[in-house]
Amino acid sequence: MVAGLGAWSLAGAVLIILLLPRSLEECGYISLPAPIIRLGDPITVSCIINQNCTSLGPESQIRWKLDTELQPGGRQQHLPNGTLQSTITFPHFNYSRALLSCCLHWGNGLQILDQAELQAGYPPPPPYNLSCLLNLTTNSLKCQWEPGPDTHLSTHFTLKSFKSRGNFQTQEDSIPDCVPEDGQNHCSIPRKHLQLYQNMSIWVQAKNALGTSTSPKLCLVPMDMVKLEPPTLWALEPSPEVAPPQPGCLRLRWETWKPSLHIEQKCELRHQPQRGESSWDLVGALPSRSLQYELCGLLPSTAYTLQMRCTRWPLPGRWSDWSPRLELTTAQQPPIVRLDTWWRQRQLDPRTVDVQLFWKPMPLEEDSGQIQGYLVSWRPSDQAEADPILCNTTELNCTFQLPSEAREVVLVAYNAAGTSRPTPVVFLESRGPPLRRLRTTARDPHSLWVGWEPPSPRPRGYVIEWGLGTPSPGGNPMTWRMEHNGSIAGTLLQENIKPFQLYKITVTALYQDAKGPSQHIYAYSQEMAPSHGPELHLRHIGKTWAQLEWVPEAPELGKSPLTHYTIFWTNAQDQSFSTVLNASSHGFVLRGLEPASLYHVHLMAVSQAWTTNSTSLTLMTLALEESELHILLGLFGLLVLFFCLCGAAQLCCRPRKNPLWPSVPDPAHSSLGSWVPTITAEDTFQLPSLRDPGMPPITKITVLEEEEKKPGPWESKSGPWESNDSSGTCSHPTLVQAYVLQGDPRVPATQAQPQSGTSDQVLYVQVLGSPTSPGPGHYLRCDSTQPLLGGLTPSPKSYENLWFQTSPLGTPEPLVPNPEDDCIFEPLLDFPLLQGLRVSGAEGLGGF
Repeated sequence: MVAGLGAWSLAGAVLIILLLPRSLEECGYISLPAPIIRLGDPITVSCIINQNCTSLGPESQIRWKLDTELQPGGRQQHLPNGTLQSTITFPHFNYSRALLSCCLHWGNGLQILDQAELQAGYPPPPPYNLSCLLNLTTNSLKCQWEPGPDTHLSTHFTLKSFKSRGNFQTQEDSIPDCVPEDGQNHCSIPRKHLQLYQNMSIWVQAKNALGTSTSPKLCLVPMDMVKLEPPTLWALEPSPEVAPPQPGCLRLRWETWKPSLHIEQKCELRHQPQRGESSWDLVGALPSRSLQYELCGLLPSTAYTLQMRCTRWPLPGRWSDWSPRLELTTAQQPPIVRLDTWWRQRQLDPRTVDVQLFWKPMPLEEDSGQIQGYLVSWRPSDQAEADPILCNTTELNCTFQLPSEAREVVLVAYNAAGTSRPTPVVFLESRGPPLRRLRTTARDPHSLWVGWEPPSPRPRGYVIEWGLGTPSPGGNPMTWRMEHNGSIAGTLLQENIKPFQLYKITVTALYQDAKGPSQHIYAYSQEMAPSHGPELHLRHIGKTWAQLEWVPEAPELGKSPLTHYTIFWTNAQDQSFSTVLNASSHGFVLRGLEPASLYHVHLMAVSQAWTTNSTSLTLMTLALEESELHILLGLFGLLVLFFCLCGAAQLCCRPRKNPLWPSVPDPAHSSLGSWVPTITAEDTFQLPSLRDPGMPPITKITVLEEEEKKPGPWESKSGPWESNDSSGTCSHPTLVQAYVLQGDPRVPATQAQPQSGTSDQVLYVQVLGSPTSPGPGHYLRCDSTQPLLGGLTPSPKSYENLWFQTSPLGTPEPLVPNPEDDCIFEPLLDFPLLQGLRVSGAEGLGGF
């Protein structure tokens, strides 16, 4: 980036040097390779201090400053001749102009020994866009060019030229150089150095301290570069001998520049309408000798802006500048319009009719001419002179009176150029068929769609009128439109339609020689909301309900009908509830309310257009009476008592568990039909199912008491487990005996029972043993002629009979119960058959 120019100059440097101490005046100087370099190039500068500098110490140091900034990087050395030299290099000098200072430490500051100004820039680029014009006013050849980018150096331009012949390559006579003023990029060669019809070569030379460049040469003939002054444009004044211009035409004249009268020229004219933003239209090759021209094809009654320029022709030349603007307005033309008409008649008396005539101009062309007024005339059938004028107005309606027998008037539009074609207005009789099913629909707040069913025969058109339907003292202005297409079945009205206004729309069918009766309908483009909602009343109220009612508002004209109601109610805890009712509702009952609670109720009436809020209501439900509170409390107490009784009954029906008096299972009510597998540590013993027909059921378990044993705590009370049955043929009075009867109790004991794999029948066995006897127990067979065991069998396994255990010598030893145990049946419970039983009511047996 190129830095700004330095603030110092060489003159300033000399001034500073004069202020230095006299001993330092000629101590040193700066040596530059070149004062001006290319911007961005490196430069090396040195500062040399003479050996006769008396103030120079052995350790003196030289410092460099560029403008006001100290620059590091100086290299200092002593030369053989005794001088001190400091050198600094700038690898990229990016200042366009800067002041370099060589300084020496002096006291507590720096003293400047010498200064030099450095400049940097670019060589001049070649100038371009060289062009020359021969100006007959100054009688000189003026040339201009573009200098190109800034070089940051002082650049001088010189316009050079010479005369030549042939192909512009041979130089004959030189022309003095033309040097422009500083900062200008043009220069003029005076007429005395020119030959108007001789070839010339012209170029521009740019030069600065870093180089020289030249532009491409321009070869020309001075007279071919002539640029004329623009002509003066005028409007041609009308004269009695000349007819006025036609509508859409303008007549012009101009005067050429006097010094160019002897030069053949051609001119161009351009015009532009003042209204709008239209572009310029060009009309070329206008003859210069005639000096007048009629321009046609313009819009009538339109203001235009016109300009003209000229050039040398047929020889080469340059276009002049555009002339000053001329503003003219085209002539008018008679109106070219079609007048749509409609009327209303009112019988004043048997001989006079009051007629109100309406019309609308419909342009037939893009520019149909300006209309200044309208004329309505009527010619009686018995008169041959001019038609009497009934109306001359600028309005679009007229009211006049006619005799009852009059059936036609004539309407024309006029301006200064003439009148339009006459439009006859025939007052048709109302004897045609009417329209059917006239209807209307609002499309938006500013439009209404009107539809109908076309009658038969098909009419030639329709007249649609609309205006405010509400009467007013001064009458309501009506807007109307004519539809010339008799086959349409509707039209969209968008003119003069406003929301919230009632409009009366009238449609009349037009036939060839008659009209149909007018049909009308009323409509709104947008209806308003009801002015106020219904008033909300409280009819009845209870402890948990409230009956509301309201009186629906009567329908209003222009008000949108209601579609539904919405009721909102809020309790004291700000909980909101709502419900929607149809528009025919006039009451509602709020249910599920809390007694003695405050509620806010709000009714909102909703229509298609708006919503209207009605009055709000605040109510409080009734509180409960004292008798009702007593009833409720009594019912609550009965409910609590019922639950307490149910709990007590459940506790009483459940079996008790008393550790001091354990319950003993009742064998008469025990269920021996359910067997569960017993899993031991050695093996899994699977009992056969009691429902298996091949397995005889177990029918009885008998426990025999020891007679001589002292009663223990478990014997203090007889139970269902005590037995006095002495029917067994084998008994032992001193041992606890248990026997199991296998077989069907319905079969006599003498009948053999088939067994799986053997024909032996075992009625029952007895296991004898005494808990106090140290001797081993024995298996005894009772009431049986067959052996209990088929042979000598080994001692039962632990899962078969836990009463017997194997001693270390291999002999079975009975398990002697502990006399301190609460139940002597604990050894019996380890019997495998008893392990598989589920006995009801055996909670007192613990693990059983």
